[in-house]
Amino acid sequence: MVQHVHMAVYDTLADWEVGYATAHINNDSWQREPGRYQVVTVGASLAPVTTKGGLRITPDLALDDLSPADSAMLILPGADTWLTGDNAPFAKAARAFLDTGVPVAAICGATGGLAAEGLLDDRRHTSNAPEFTEAFGSKGGELYCATPAVTDRGLITASGTAPVDFAREVFAALELYTPEVLESWFKLYGLGDPAGFYELMGEHA
Repeated sequence: MVQHVHMAVYDTLADWEVGYATAHINNDSWQREPGRYQVVTVGASLAPVTTKGGLRITPDLALDDLSPADSAMLILPGADTWLTGDNAPFAKAARAFLDTGVPVAAICGATGGLAAEGLLDDRRHTSNAPEFTEAFGSKGGELYCATPAVTDRGLITASGTAPVDFAREVFAALELYTPEVLESWFKLYGLGDPAGFYELMGEHA
């Protein structure tokens, strides 16, 4: 049975922050169980949105119809609209996901939205800078980690400049790849080491 990985979409969505994650979730290559997951987009409504890169996306699902019980993960990309509070309903959805044990992955501006919702107050996390999440009201400053991406108790957070590290944490949480394949994947995409390509095309083919 295919499990859905839900990705929030809204105007000014930062395309580049989630590209590695969504492309490889939907690509059967090297996966433990090919076809296990499918990315489904979720909007505030079914009205089309326009990304930062100018791409037009029509959501598959409206937020009111999203249930953690029907999801393997909720992915929250960054966007300018996190700065204005327009995406607060998605942060509330993230709380519902975490409360029911379904993982959430947030990058860049989305970490600010989670900070405003209080979800970073008691979890190790990262973001673009500690001052960024503090500006949104985070009370978990001592739990801030100066690393590209962090996972704690079902919540993945990442800097907007770390889309590959973000994807690696997403894949690990979903158990998309074996640990050996994930290491080779990151060697190629994260470190730019061509040995990772040969490992993926050879041993892990």
